[in-house]
Amino acid sequence: MTGDPWISNLQSLASRRSISSAGVCLAATLLVVSSIHDLTAQSDWPQFQGPTRNGVYPGKDLMETWPNGGPITVWKKPIGQGFSGPVCADQKLILFHRQANREIIQCLDATTGKEIWNTGTPTNYRDSFGFDEGPRSTPSISGNKVYTLGASGIITCTDFQTGSRQWQLNAAEKFKAGKGFFGFACSPLVVDGLVLLNIGGRNNTGIIALEAETGKLRWKATNHDAGYSSPILSVHDNQRLGLFFTKKGLVGIGLKDGNVLQEFSWKSRNNASVNAATPLLIGNSVFLSSSYQTGAVLLDLGTMPWKKIWNGDDSISNHYATCVYRNGFLYGIHGRQEYRPSLRCLDAKTGKVQWSKDGFGSGTLTLAGSDLLIMKETGELYQVEAAPTKYQLKNRTQILGGKTRAYPALANGLFFARSTRELVCVELR
Repeated sequence: MTGDPWISNLQSLASRRSISSAGVCLAATLLVVSSIHDLTAQSDWPQFQGPTRNGVYPGKDLMETWPNGGPITVWKKPIGQGFSGPVCADQKLILFHRQANREIIQCLDATTGKEIWNTGTPTNYRDSFGFDEGPRSTPSISGNKVYTLGASGIITCTDFQTGSRQWQLNAAEKFKAGKGFFGFACSPLVVDGLVLLNIGGRNNTGIIALEAETGKLRWKATNHDAGYSSPILSVHDNQRLGLFFTKKGLVGIGLKDGNVLQEFSWKSRNNASVNAATPLLIGNSVFLSSSYQTGAVLLDLGTMPWKKIWNGDDSISNHYATCVYRNGFLYGIHGRQEYRPSLRCLDAKTGKVQWSKDGFGSGTLTLAGSDLLIMKETGELYQVEAAPTKYQLKNRTQILGGKTRAYPALANGLFFARSTRELVCVELR
């Protein structure tokens, strides 16, 4: 039993809390049995921003209070370049990263970090600004397939169980799509047998829908340049829509036929910028936010054309990290990451700021119950109360080294985060 990572974790916890060895063995047995049940009962994190693509963890299994010294690190391992976030399903984790001149899709055992398979594609991507040259787009796991978009525009479908390639195409070549400022970055939305992407191609291929099984083009729409935002799913008048926040603004497209049903212009006032935060559905409205003197807007999706409920640059201006929503309030990062931005709470109905923690710094937010789990660029994990009354820090701990911009994953009580040089699994159950 001593080789089991769960036992090792409990022994580590015992050393912190003076638990007896007999107590460790009993607790270990109970934990292993309960974990098998809980892993099937709780939620996976199969795509960017989680199962509902809004940064919300649906599980009820997390610790209210972290142990002294912070949550236990289950495992940690060195990795390659990239800002692509991990995803997790069926106790397996997918990581998309660059090693030397290959973009690697790697499958790991989520509980141990042991590799199950890996497959790669050669890449010659070079970042025009000298930043990280790994993939930006977070993979999507759908059924028995994994879908990825590489930094140079390579779209790949891989078998989730074996790692065998199912199909692949070069979007840059096929659709005459440029790499933009920092390469291709849209995280695929897989729904209704389609892979939806904003790639910024020419000849009306700004937004594309590929057949998930074959990679064949099903439909195309707009000549919008790509931003760094990823699409979400919406339903209006019993019709399923893809909402795409392109460089130009928000586009609503019927998934069945690819018809553009509505557009709303919302773009940076700086031509050297793009929209990066993902749209956020709040009931029958959608929240958008962008940096560079653009700000936020709440749109009523029940009207044609869409109407503004409120907007303003002074409320919250997301550089790249999307806000999360809880009980009538939005929580997010206000300001550009290089200028020590603020953490803010605002009334979702009015845009009025409730509180602001100035100089907080940049990071990504995940909502878990009544807590915000904030993965800062510095590699620190913060636990903050998601309450509109005031900023309330509950815990903080350093879990990573190196630059941390990728979105984390939270699956079955395990928190997975990566920097540009390492991947970590932290126990939050």
